[in-house]
Amino acid sequence: MAYEFERKHRIAILGGGPGGYEAALAGAQLGAEVTVVERAGVGGSAVITDVVPSKTLIATAEASNSIGEAADLGVQFFSRNDAGRPVRPDVAVNLTAVNQRLLRLARQQSEDMRSHLVRNGVRIVQGEGRLEGTSKIVVAAGSGARRTDFEEIEADTIVVSVGSRPRELDSAKPDGERILNWKQLYDLDHVPEHLIVVGSGVTGAEFASAYNALGSKVTLISSRDQVLPGEDADAAAVIEGVFKRRGMNVLNKSRAQSVVRTENGVVATLSDGRTVEGSHCLMAVGAIPNTAGIGLEEAGVQLTDSGHIRVNRVARTSVPSIYAAGDCSDFLPLASVASMQGRTAVYHAMGDAVTPTELRNVTSNIFTQPEIATVGWSQKQIEEGIAQGEIYKLPLSQNPRAKMQGIKDGFVKLFARTGSGTVIGGVIVAPHASELILPIALAVEHRLTVDQVGRAFSVYPSLSGAITDAARAMHIVS
Repeated sequence: MAYEFERKHRIAILGGGPGGYEAALAGAQLGAEVTVVERAGVGGSAVITDVVPSKTLIATAEASNSIGEAADLGVQFFSRNDAGRPVRPDVAVNLTAVNQRLLRLARQQSEDMRSHLVRNGVRIVQGEGRLEGTSKIVVAAGSGARRTDFEEIEADTIVVSVGSRPRELDSAKPDGERILNWKQLYDLDHVPEHLIVVGSGVTGAEFASAYNALGSKVTLISSRDQVLPGEDADAAAVIEGVFKRRGMNVLNKSRAQSVVRTENGVVATLSDGRTVEGSHCLMAVGAIPNTAGIGLEEAGVQLTDSGHIRVNRVARTSVPSIYAAGDCSDFLPLASVASMQGRTAVYHAMGDAVTPTELRNVTSNIFTQPEIATVGWSQKQIEEGIAQGEIYKLPLSQNPRAKMQGIKDGFVKLFARTGSGTVIGGVIVAPHASELILPIALAVEHRLTVDQVGRAFSVYPSLSGAITDAARAMHIVS
């Protein structure tokens, strides 16, 4: 008697970044036959050239700042000169050692992720891939003219997770030496004497903050009225104030028309004719999805005018068998969102229980010093009547633990639904705000009221106590 065995569901994933990685793990967990195609390494640019190295650099910058600000807590660093007199030593940053460490950590993280996939039965193919219709990926192994080996991967479900790359301007082309994009910063041997940062969005603000702490003179060129124009206005004001207090030159309402290399540095020319001279320039003017030339349009996948892949809340594209996750999609460009999209895509494709991604519940963080963490509805949306809510802001200067730690800047802000008191959003500006935002994110996700949050026991003294204090101040009288 012959037995007929059901064939495994075949999943092919183009791109091994956070979205592709999580999609692969989810597929393996559900018993699928999973293949990941990746050209650079598992983890993609998020791990190898973006999130992991940049946040490692920022951690070093935080350590440097801590040393410089220790005197406020009564800790002083002195050495002795030849006469035996105490002198204050300089804080030196060995950027070569810093960059070697962060690149090593990035490679280790990539290898750990690769090993995890292999242990779970995921097949990894190194090379350039493109879609061939709606159920096949063709992979060219090798590089350049040597791409002679081709492999065809048949799939029931395809997940596209090809990420993005730094946007370049014709009038300010990166050369990898003086004019740089954020992927090229890690080739520097020394801390730039004067770093000009063009672009005051998240990437520009984070690197401006980091290199300022590492000892660079920094000029931040912002085309808007304020740095971080897309963020909470109060939070952006705090960050800009800290930047200026720490010696950064912030040029608001200034647009860089061009950046050119000189004999010993760079010159940025502004649209009003002013010029700024520096030793190096970082171009942080956005990102472009890596969607061109990989067969998407030929397969019938709809793209936006910017080249991003249109997806719904379960990461499905206009083609039923094709999903997309991460920065190449038209969803929020965060690694955490990419990971959630990857898992959701596979769960949906394989008929497992799935919760559509709700952007309103996504937490995000800006790794300046201090950090800015947000979740849920914004104050601007409430003020514009898009959401109905009450706003309460508690300065960290009133928090006992903040006073003990010498924290002068920051706040906790809560948004609660008018009438019911349900928490609908919040903003935290503080050191390690990325760690503090979770209680508010849980409140938003599970629709807790300010009274329920306020009834939780926070440690005394603690920065997290500012969250419960703010919630109690918004008590709904029954």
